[in-house]
Amino acid sequence: MNERVRLFLSTEHPCGYLPARSARSLFVDPDYRVNPTRYQSLLEQGFRRGGNHVYRPRCESCRACVPARIPVADFIPNRAQRRCQKRNNDLRVRICSDITDHQFDLYQRYLRARHDDGGMNPEDKSGFHNFLNCGWGATEFWEFLHDEQLLACAVVDRVPQALSAVYTFFAPEYADRGLGTYAVLAQLQAAREQGLQHVYLGYWVPGSPKMDYKRNFRPMEVLGSNGWERADISG
Repeated sequence: MNERVRLFLSTEHPCGYLPARSARSLFVDPDYRVNPTRYQSLLEQGFRRGGNHVYRPRCESCRACVPARIPVADFIPNRAQRRCQKRNNDLRVRICSDITDHQFDLYQRYLRARHDDGGMNPEDKSGFHNFLNCGWGATEFWEFLHDEQLLACAVVDRVPQALSAVYTFFAPEYADRGLGTYAVLAQLQAAREQGLQHVYLGYWVPGSPKMDYKRNFRPMEVLGSNGWERADISG
């Protein structure tokens, strides 16, 4: 992206990933007219969206948040991921263009079970819509259904050459299905079938239990000072 884009630095706020740390973000000018093509360029530079706002971490003394993506053509599921696929073969995916009340109910149950300590996630319906909806993007809500029961929902942004995994929430009583992992596997499979290059996973944060699952999708590319490179992940 060769055009100039104004950026604004936020004030400090509690870090949602690592305890006892503060965070700051760089936000793209809200007057900049983002669309899926421009957003892909921003993703390639390590940005991410929350609602209509596009940002990337810019903390004073911490660089723990690392932009991460999976090169679709090179991804091969490991043994645990193949078991996860088999375990969820009885699910079907329905793609919706709008948020529904059923999704909000599932989201609330998920928050109560998984994030009862609070954090960055809004709990009310208005905040839920503002957090996940996007007025300028091509956003899809992937519902994972057993018969007609909603077990999980993945919010996915579509850009010309990639998918971006925004957020996933699921029924806590079915945690043993590995629905978060299965949602990413479904996006990788769809991206492969559609000839897309990458699935963006947002930020990988080594040391954060909430983000540690991303290390299992390999090869993973991370954005550093030399551009996008294969992550050296041990374990």
